[in-house]
Amino acid sequence: MGENIEFQIPNSLKEFRAKVGSILWILVAIIVITAAYSMLYTIQAESQGVVLRFGKYIKTVDPGLHIKLPFGIDTYEIVQVERQLKQEFGFATRGANDPSQFNPSQTERSFERSMVTGDLNAATVEWSVQYRVEDPQLFLFKVREPKGTLRDISESVMRTVIGDRTVDEVITIGRQEIASEALIEMQTLVDKYELGLNVDQVQLNNVNPPQPVQNSFNEVNQAQQEREQMINIANGEYNKVIPRARGEADQKIQAAEGYALKRVNEAEGDVARFNAILREYLKAPEVTKRRLYLETMQSVVPSLGKKIVIDAEAQQILPLLQLNENTQNR
Repeated sequence: MGENIEFQIPNSLKEFRAKVGSILWILVAIIVITAAYSMLYTIQAESQGVVLRFGKYIKTVDPGLHIKLPFGIDTYEIVQVERQLKQEFGFATRGANDPSQFNPSQTERSFERSMVTGDLNAATVEWSVQYRVEDPQLFLFKVREPKGTLRDISESVMRTVIGDRTVDEVITIGRQEIASEALIEMQTLVDKYELGLNVDQVQLNNVNPPQPVQNSFNEVNQAQQEREQMINIANGEYNKVIPRARGEADQKIQAAEGYALKRVNEAEGDVARFNAILREYLKAPEVTKRRLYLETMQSVVPSLGKKIVIDAEAQQILPLLQLNENTQNR
């Protein structure tokens, strides 16, 4: 029917005890090896380990080789604290494998990016949040779903910030301010809820008007850009012409002031010379008159050209003088 199994019965009690002792030593060795193996564990770089004793938090350890109590008394959870994590709202990056990074439903993504601005206009806003785990203990045990809670916080804060601004601010000039304010508000709520996270960056990726009015909005935006361009060109021409005109005006004013100063100085010189002559005239009128006459004639006569002096009592003029020719030459 089957093979016969034979059992060897020890010949004596001493032999039996020896075999039992050998088995016990083997079991002890196995237990010691298993315990030693289960006591050692390693935390990888850029991570931290959270040690639990019967499920209760004990401590947080840094990367490296560590020792814990064996046989499941102590367990540990590894949390990547240096890795940059990301959540996307209104869009999804192709190839992402983290379920908390984006909303898998296209309908939900469309709802996330649809917002109402402070002037009751609609806008589609796509943004992303980059964060890191700062406190592994809080991240694991304080809140049941910290990543999901962060998504809810981010959406709530972004809708609040967008709702305080006009559509022009949201789409054009206010994007950086919106991202900065949202970052501060998110970090405040994360700290309040004790999620153990640190929000590093909030970035607005695509901000556009709704699809039905996007073409019209683009035309308005283009018109505004052309208007700004024309204003800049006009300001450039203004800055080029006005300083030149002011420079020319200053130059003419300085020339006029110089001419006025020159005329005043000449007039003062003439007055001083006249006063000097007057003083000499009062001392000797006849001499002064004659001197003035002679000086005047000395300056006037050379400019008259050729001169002919005729006696006042002469009856006729000699034809040899050729007065007509001399008159024409003069």
